[in-house]
Order: sequence, then C-alpha cells, then structure tokens
Amino acid sequence: MAKSITLSITASSRVGCVRVNNEDMLLLGEQMVRNRKTSVTVKLEQGDRYLLALADGMGGHNGGEVASSDTLNNLKYYFSDLPSGLGYNGFNESVCDWLKSINFIIEAKGREVDECRGMGTTLVALAYFEGAFYSMNCGDSRLYCLSDGKLRQITTDHSLNNLLGNKEHSNIITNCIGGGCSTSYVDLEDQSALVRPGAVFLLCSDGLSDMVSDEEIERLLNHGFDADALCQAAEDEGGLDNVSVIVARVLKIDN
Repeated sequence: MAKSITLSITASSRVGCVRVNNEDMLLLGEQMVRNRKTSVTVKLEQGDRYLLALADGMGGHNGGEVASSDTLNNLKYYFSDLPSGLGYNGFNESVCDWLKSINFIIEAKGREVDECRGMGTTLVALAYFEGAFYSMNCGDSRLYCLSDGKLRQITTDHSLNNLLGNKEHSNIITNCIGGGCSTSYVDLEDQSALVRPGAVFLLCSDGLSDMVSDEEIERLLNHGFDADALCQAAEDEGGLDNVSVIVARVLKIDN
C-alpha cells in the first residue's frame, strides 16, 4: 500500500442558466460547497480518511436544497466516526446501514415539512478509508476516471433508460435517498487500482453530463480544465440544470 497520496482537487457548484435555485451540494472533506468554487491540495497518509461527495437534490420549493445538504452533513459526521479495522465488508455494511438511516430521515422530513414534501437526492462519492479508495453511488450522478487520456464512467446510472438499455440519459431515476424511494440501495466498489499518478477522478451532477458529451469532457480534462471551467462549459451549452463538479487529480504517490 502507498504511504501517501497527494491529490489536487477543484470543486464548483452553480445554479445554471435556467433554474432559480441550486439544489446541488458538494462535500470536500469537512467543506460544504454550493454556489461557489474552491480548490485544495491534500496529502493522504495511510491512516487518514477523506471524502469527496456530490448530492443532486430534488423536490418542490426548497426541498431539494434541504435533502442534498442534510444528506451530506449527515454523511460527513457518520464517515468521520466510523471505527477502524472494518475492511471492505465492514465498510460496505456500515454504508448500507447509514443509507437506511438517512433515507428514513429524509423521507420523514419530507412528510412532516410542507416545503420539503417529497424531497430526495442522489449521492455519488469517492471515499478514502484505511488506505483504499471506494466509490459510492445512489442515483444518476456520476463518477468518471480519466486514465492514460481515456475517460471511463465508473458508476452505473440508476435510471429508467439504463434499465431499458438506452444510452441517452433519463430524468427518471430508479434509486435515490428520500423522494418516496423506500428501498434505496448503494453501489460500493473498491477503486484503488485506478489510483495512479496522472489519473483524474470526476464527480458530477447531470447538469454537466446532460449538457456536455463524454467525448468533450474527456477532451477538456486532457486540456487541464478544472471543475469551474467544466461548469462553464455546461452553461455555454445552455445550462438547463444546476451544474456541480469535483475534479481530483492524482499528483503523487509515495510508496
């Protein structure tokens, strides 16, 4: 296992060109990001834990904003309090337990608060825990990896079109947190083998992937575009939705 890994991370979350409020939320370690951009360089040692996460909220009034914010806040504290020595199976079970809990919380708040009626959110994350990198996915927000100049989607969209075998994106999702989805589930996979110097990880809401093709995203990342520049690219194509992006570049690995 590597003794330390250095990441250069940029993040940006914008309302887009059409919507009046931003229902997306980003998490970088302890930092919540909405309606702004930020950057950080982190050096992760073997015993550290670090979380990059994106939630794309949905719901009437301000419900989507609440769902995405509450979910990432809850996940931040749950992740930091996890016991050590879990391994893959223990970590997976813990994340599944958390999902059941947060789904109940979001569903309950959606029933009790009129402004939050029916609210829900997607979740995609890249977590560094006990020397391994894990992807987490619930919904249709995406995690990509750029390696050797080639972009590949790591997560699978939990959407109607994906179930039907259609390649184009669908706004009808089949799995989320809250939103009336009583049987939410999370895909969790060990992505450590993808972490190498020069690799780039991209987390994004569908505000990017619906506006900019994978081929264009690949080209832009290869030209060094950061998260805010990718958000701008989505707005240049119409910005029909909120757009939020995290770009994490692997700078250095010390063994």
